[in-house]
Amino acid sequence: MNVPRKIGFHNITLDEVGKPLTYGSEAHLSREYLQKEKELLWPRVWQMAGRLEDIPKVGDFFTYEIADDSIIVVRSAPDRIKAFHNVCPHRGRRLVNTPCERNGACGTKRGFVCGFHGWTFDLEGRNTYILDRQDWQGSLNEPRTSLSEVKVDTWGGWIWINMDPECMSLREFLEPAASILDAFQFEKMRYKWRQWVVYPANWKTSLEAFMEPYHVAGTHPQFLKYGQYYAYSKAYGMHGVSGFDERDKSMQMAQSSSISRVGLGPDPRISTYELARENYETVNFAASTETLVKAAKRLVDELPDGTPAQEVVRHWLASAKADDAARGVIWPEISPQNMREAGLAWSLFPNQNILQGVTFALCYRVRPHGDDPDKCIFESYALERFPEGQEPKTEWVYAEPTAEKWGSVLVQDFSNMEWVQKGMKSHGFRGSLPNPHQEQKVINFHRVLASYMQGRGAPKLLDT
Repeated sequence: MNVPRKIGFHNITLDEVGKPLTYGSEAHLSREYLQKEKELLWPRVWQMAGRLEDIPKVGDFFTYEIADDSIIVVRSAPDRIKAFHNVCPHRGRRLVNTPCERNGACGTKRGFVCGFHGWTFDLEGRNTYILDRQDWQGSLNEPRTSLSEVKVDTWGGWIWINMDPECMSLREFLEPAASILDAFQFEKMRYKWRQWVVYPANWKTSLEAFMEPYHVAGTHPQFLKYGQYYAYSKAYGMHGVSGFDERDKSMQMAQSSSISRVGLGPDPRISTYELARENYETVNFAASTETLVKAAKRLVDELPDGTPAQEVVRHWLASAKADDAARGVIWPEISPQNMREAGLAWSLFPNQNILQGVTFALCYRVRPHGDDPDKCIFESYALERFPEGQEPKTEWVYAEPTAEKWGSVLVQDFSNMEWVQKGMKSHGFRGSLPNPHQEQKVINFHRVLASYMQGRGAPKLLDT
């Protein structure tokens, strides 16, 4: 017997063994739910706010905007990052104006000055000047006049913040995903490009569009000429991974990712190149690298006809690795077991997705837009390893969701998100029916979200 159960502001229907079967649409549509996220979710989770390369020098800062909160992240010393609520303790004025709805302000400062009454704070958040301080007759002390500090930590080159002073450590929050992904050394990658858009869908609707490869056949049918894309999906604590099942022998894969697979066709030398080029060119030059594509293009000249598929893949990767080393890009050492466990793409709760390769990553972050449950701030950026000092100079660019700006594959994904948001409002929609094998990441996301929205915070143990 299926049992509906309301968890916080989350309707979940359980099957006979108590696992989620369906969940309702209120998380995506309800304005009340969006307001409750401001209380029960965002102040209580670790969130990726930016990357270390955003603030390389002392005094460099940016603000991270989430719901009604604005957080200043600043390099206060060569080896120290600090984070504070962007608010003056005197009358509540924001210290740094944030005209951009995506990521607020950025720049370099020696300190922060309130534009209302001139209260001043150093990079450590300490108050250094109060106009007419004597008027308080000695009642002002450092705790009352310093900036309100926010927990901050780093992993993978990302800067993470948490507004809960009693929160678990970042490492504990990210495990076991962090241990599996450490080998990729994301901290040695740098921005290749970064874009954002205000999109007409809830932040969860948009995030879920990138949580599973189950949609490939329906949304990206051009990939089917390279083989089947039957996927697995696994929960890892609060997070999850997806990849392609090794039982799909048609793909002759070297890992459960699409990055080093051999597509269908009589000549794996040719199909390897065609798939590598497709991944690179149609996913906005982000789901592979130029080095990998060029090395794949040479396969037909470097290997004899009839070379087995697995040997083609080994030669291809060894050749690309040598090409990169010659230009000063050293590949990390990742064991075959680690590579298999890492799969294709990860979802890190609450709002970050990572599709990783040995020398690159395609990342997504999605946040609510104001008080409108039908809109979100959708961000995507590409990371890559570059020779020392040769990384491109990038900045956040607003880009309308067109193929010219995002690549044809991402635009195909965009074509779903808005219409899922609209379709969930139909009186005929009975609730989502996620695939229990291929969309386990989506199911796990809603179980974790339900725990927070019930007020219990991070679940202690999740069945997988």
